[in-house]
Amino acid sequence: MHDHAHQLLEAFFRHLSDERRLSSHTLVHYRRDLVQCVAHCDGADVTDWDKLTTAEIRGWVAARHRHGLSGKSIQRALSALRTFYRYLLREQAVTRNPAAGVTAPKSARRLPRTLTADQAARLLAFDERDPLVLRDRALLELLYSSGLRLSEAVSLDLAELDLDGGTVRVTGKGRKVRDVPVGAKARAALREWLAARQELAGAQQAAVFVARGGKRLGARAMQLRLRARAARQGMEVPVHPHMLRHSFASHVLESSGDLRAVQELLGHANISTTQIYTHLDFQHLAKVYDKAHPRARRKTVP
Repeated sequence: MHDHAHQLLEAFFRHLSDERRLSSHTLVHYRRDLVQCVAHCDGADVTDWDKLTTAEIRGWVAARHRHGLSGKSIQRALSALRTFYRYLLREQAVTRNPAAGVTAPKSARRLPRTLTADQAARLLAFDERDPLVLRDRALLELLYSSGLRLSEAVSLDLAELDLDGGTVRVTGKGRKVRDVPVGAKARAALREWLAARQELAGAQQAAVFVARGGKRLGARAMQLRLRARAARQGMEVPVHPHMLRHSFASHVLESSGDLRAVQELLGHANISTTQIYTHLDFQHLAKVYDKAHPRARRKTVP
């Protein structure tokens, strides 16, 4: 890649971080996707982003598909490329967006795996008093009670917890902030953990969830602790943090039928993301519809 082309790419990443305020997790995906695109198109001699053609991008998409990348992952990569070219157009570094008309191959939409309410109750049915076990129980209760993403649980600070008010303030994707209710069982588990946390964390440590040495508990450690706890509880399926978020969404939607409320609770920017949960219990929603819609209610014949 030519130095000037590389400088434009780095300027784009600074724009995403400083102006768009995208998370470091999203930036990693953007960088990986764009670097892979450049590597594939290197034979086209990308000395100037204006020289990249739509045909070359389609070739890249086809190569990704042949390598087994899902349609969703390819669509994410194309989105990164289109966003990059919109930035280049704004900076007048190119005259067109060659990725604008390129689409990803469709792949079957996989439904997220969820726990039943009984399985969730079994996962959370432990009451050991070791401080790290109290921490794990508080973490699992919070993930299931409030539907937090793993990254949101990792970054959660004490100042964002309001146990008396029964809410948690969460910083989600795009650094968007939302307030989410915390259920009674999760509040009780968090109070027990916060009392024990004083043995592990110093006064300057802001993180809610800390490791044995007092540092903020990382994402990988959370995943491993949940996997180990699920095995100890005799769960039939592998359990990961996002499964508790999916279970939270599915169970709230099943009970309420309120898709917009679930969207707000999950922090989804678009309701189309939330709509996947309507497939998980369509029969229940159909019953709600039959009872609620004036045209659907059965009238008794006089």
